[in-house]
Amino acid sequence: MPPNKKNTSTRDRLLKVAEMLFAQKGYDSVSVREITTAAHCNLAAVNYHFGNKRALYRHMFRERWMSRAQRILTCFEENLAGRDETSCSSVIQSLAEAFIKGPLTDEERLYHFQLMTRELIKPTDAFDMVAAETMRPFFKTLGQRLRPFLSDTVDEEQAILNIISIIALVIYFNFARVPVSRIIGYAYDEPFKDRLVRHIVQFSLSGMPLKEETR
Repeated sequence: MPPNKKNTSTRDRLLKVAEMLFAQKGYDSVSVREITTAAHCNLAAVNYHFGNKRALYRHMFRERWMSRAQRILTCFEENLAGRDETSCSSVIQSLAEAFIKGPLTDEERLYHFQLMTRELIKPTDAFDMVAAETMRPFFKTLGQRLRPFLSDTVDEEQAILNIISIIALVIYFNFARVPVSRIIGYAYDEPFKDRLVRHIVQFSLSGMPLKEETR
């Protein structure tokens, strides 16, 4: 359904509609005319507000995709700050909860996943921007949280691979809700989300080379 043009600015409408169309069809399959028609604005509006279609795409990623990613990171930090103590399990639990039980709506989660899937298949300069400004800082933050609990024998490459593995597990269970529900036979309700978070924590801890005193 198109956004209410009375309640949003032309620029905001363009960003929202562009995200929906790019997520559903991909960058190459969406025209500027299609975006402006759906946003109920003049064809020249894209050039006026963004310069061109490519710039609109980058702004859409920065202001909508990256903004959501920051909300997830903020949720992770708040979850962790609310724990009685910081441990390896509390870091992983806070991360899993930020994704599985976190701030995104179902619609936001869908667009988030669709846009990134298309970028992974056919990367653009938007992916370079996301990698530099969102992914690397996020991995660095998580690495700083988890590194103190890893065995001293773990080198930097092993540490990074462990962190990537945890994130991959969390991301899969967050975005593959339909197949997971079909396979396991449960709805993605709050009790199942709680069990899933516990599973992610236990599974991650069992595969990590931790210091003896942190096990």
